[in-house]
Amino acid sequence: MEFAELIKTPRVDNVVLHRPFYPAVEGTLCLTGHHLILSSRQDNTEELWLLHSNIDAIDKRFVGSLGTIIIKCKDFRIIQLDIPGMEECLNIASSIEALSTLDSITLMYPFFYRPMFEVIEDGWHSFLPEQEFELYSSATSEWRLSYVNKEFAVCPSYPPIVIVPKCIDDEALRKVAMFRHGGRFPVLSYYHKKNGTVIMRSGQPLTGTNGRRCKEDEKLINATLRAGKRGYIIDTRSLNVAQQARAKGGGFEQEAHYPQWRRIHKSIERYHVLQESLIKLVEACNDQTHNMDRWLGKLEASNWLSHIKEILTTACLAAQCVDREGASILVHGTEGTDSTLQVTSLAQIILEPRSRTIRGFEALVEREWLQAGHPFQQRCAQSAYCSSKQKWEAPVFLLFLDCVWQILRQFPCSFEFNEHFLIMLFEHAYASQFGTFLGNNESERCKLKLPQKTMSLWSWVNRPSELSRFTNPLFEANNLVIWPSVAPQSLQLWEGTFLRWNRSSKYLDEAYEEMVNIIEYNKELQAKVNVLRRQLAELETEDGLRESP
Repeated sequence: MEFAELIKTPRVDNVVLHRPFYPAVEGTLCLTGHHLILSSRQDNTEELWLLHSNIDAIDKRFVGSLGTIIIKCKDFRIIQLDIPGMEECLNIASSIEALSTLDSITLMYPFFYRPMFEVIEDGWHSFLPEQEFELYSSATSEWRLSYVNKEFAVCPSYPPIVIVPKCIDDEALRKVAMFRHGGRFPVLSYYHKKNGTVIMRSGQPLTGTNGRRCKEDEKLINATLRAGKRGYIIDTRSLNVAQQARAKGGGFEQEAHYPQWRRIHKSIERYHVLQESLIKLVEACNDQTHNMDRWLGKLEASNWLSHIKEILTTACLAAQCVDREGASILVHGTEGTDSTLQVTSLAQIILEPRSRTIRGFEALVEREWLQAGHPFQQRCAQSAYCSSKQKWEAPVFLLFLDCVWQILRQFPCSFEFNEHFLIMLFEHAYASQFGTFLGNNESERCKLKLPQKTMSLWSWVNRPSELSRFTNPLFEANNLVIWPSVAPQSLQLWEGTFLRWNRSSKYLDEAYEEMVNIIEYNKELQAKVNVLRRQLAELETEDGLRESP
């Protein structure tokens, strides 16, 4: 298929663009295969380059021969185009609709994008499982790399290489995979060096109504227990939902078969419930009525902060089991690709100082989201404005980023990255020139040959010129476990994401710049103090030598 077939009118003059925080500007609108571009001949006017994949929905209005297109973006921005001529307006609208809903992944922009920057590091090879395993192997010899999923035959949503207990061979892993939803047998998520306990994750066990069991599964998860210690299974479904799953062939671990494990049910919502919550939240943020009761009512009705609280509470529980009780844990819901990953990754943010650095957080996203099989292509296909009801969309990753922001806000000096880093990840998960978030798992990315045909997001982010934008000036390495408050009073709306197109951040940006200047000035003064101290010490030494006979 040629893009030209979808572009009915490639160019229109005298189009007026309205967008947040900029004055209206008149210019020429051009449509390409992947971008909507508006350029003006006026000096000091920034061009608009909008990826079609960032368009969530469009509305059309007509007054006489003047047409208006309202473009609603996946990053929550709303843009208005006033187009002279009804036919041109209809053609532009239908072209945008076609180009923003392409079915084939290989027609998307990452396959056509060619970087204008020098590639210093190939991000596709920055966070390989072997490298992550080396970090653990110095602390323990009880785990090994398994290549049992080399051809994605055992579990289509797992990477080719996983970390499992050394005492469990590959043949046992194949049997366990048959007993777990989607073949997702328990694998290592995190090793806590302080006490040797671990976090594992998996899919639900397929016990069914007959109470089916698997000896190899029992042996695998028991292999992670310390002598005389119990473990905890954190099920991210309510007990009622978990029991209903048995009727469909799923289920949960029976205490009779897992006597050393205590099961805890912590209900975390998923799928359409989360999607509807996001839609209601963004609608509330765009409400310009300025009525206090209405705003607070809509914010409460969205339940967004309640979902944040549920997820953070469960992550804190997981971290508490590991750090304070010295107990290993296994986390799963149904598939093990959504709420499970929210919990395991947030627990690591709490427990592991490396996860709070830029590269450590990138490794976490790579390991616990991309390689772990979170279906980004399905979950991020639509955002808050799309009206067509799809089954698979859900802001699971955005909720995770929001939870990280909540912790960052409570511990502003413990993170090497800033809020802009999290916002950037949100934007690229939904629409990007990079191939990192394409596909639903490693198997799909391998078939699409993404490492050969597209550029990794990390190749761009980890360049010094970009890193400076995402670095937190307040950062001071903190090697302690950090315990965030999950009290309702401690949780706030993430204004930097949800209100950034409604309220200007000019004054906040100016305050941030001033803070950076003060920190830099403080460093300069500290350096001068150190120089003066050295000079004073040298003078005192010289005086001492003169006075000695």
